[in-house]
Amino acid sequence: MLYELVRPLLFGLDAETAHDLTIRALAGGQSAGLLRPRPLPAQHVRVMGLDFPNRVGLAAGLDKNGAAIDGLAALGFGHVEIGTVTPRAQPGNPRPRLFRLPEQRAIINRMGFNNLGVDNLVANVRRSRFVRDGGILGINIGKNFDTPIERAADDYLACLQKVYPYASYVTINISSPNTKNLRQLQGENELDALLAALAAARANLTQALRRRVPLALKIAPDLDDAQIDAIAQLLLRHGMDAVIATNTTLSRVGVEHARHGGEAGGLSGSPVFAPSTAVVSKLAARLRGEIPILGVGGITDGATARAKLAAGASLVQLYSGLIYRGPDLVKESVRATDIA
Repeated sequence: MLYELVRPLLFGLDAETAHDLTIRALAGGQSAGLLRPRPLPAQHVRVMGLDFPNRVGLAAGLDKNGAAIDGLAALGFGHVEIGTVTPRAQPGNPRPRLFRLPEQRAIINRMGFNNLGVDNLVANVRRSRFVRDGGILGINIGKNFDTPIERAADDYLACLQKVYPYASYVTINISSPNTKNLRQLQGENELDALLAALAAARANLTQALRRRVPLALKIAPDLDDAQIDAIAQLLLRHGMDAVIATNTTLSRVGVEHARHGGEAGGLSGSPVFAPSTAVVSKLAARLRGEIPILGVGGITDGATARAKLAAGASLVQLYSGLIYRGPDLVKESVRATDIA
């Protein structure tokens, strides 16, 4: 109810200003002790070897620097994923770079991994009450925009090394459309080499820290069946612990005539529900339960959240729908996915 009053004020601002204001407000609320991280009660579920208090999480992208972990956790999420973070701070793409499409309940962004760098994120994580109290935190890692694609593994390994002691799981983001050539890493040869390097680094970190942190791979919805088959095989080959399906799409189906519909960047929200859910279904058929799937993309109500589970997901994550619905979407999604 409160969000219904606040939303017109936020929507009166440009999208990125409203986003930044929201993160600052949540960070301020947690600093003042007004927001206590507490997951909404539901049937616990074990995924990636972790015990999730409910099936609904926050997708990466909303809190890139981990500045408002506790404030976001206070909305009732069963897990929170922060990032994408890169080894070095970078400003991202020029503004404007974030656009609302209200009639379609969609968003287009071309942010470009704007973040303050992995060291800043780790410092924020270390201050988080949610993390200290055992909350499940995913950290999403990527490469700097100016790192050549043939050296991308260096950036992922640098981030993995720094976030490993603090993350409940780590997500490898190779699917953002807003960093030049990044999606090339979804190619079979490139992905094979990257996952091999990450698996080897994880083995060394596990031995050194006596703690095995799950690794998840986040993929795009813009993949054909052969690409999905290849990715599924590589996930199994390299011992990955989960796959997150999906990131934003380059398609403009459903927003062709919308204001801002022609803006460059990744499209999220309702229009990506069908393609992202189709990828979940195809992955489920190929993986046959050997690796869990986190379903993301176009969840705007309890029915769409539950549909991700029906397609084969074990957990779901929210982002764009949260912009339009607010915290009520978290509660509705938790209720809809609360199944034994």
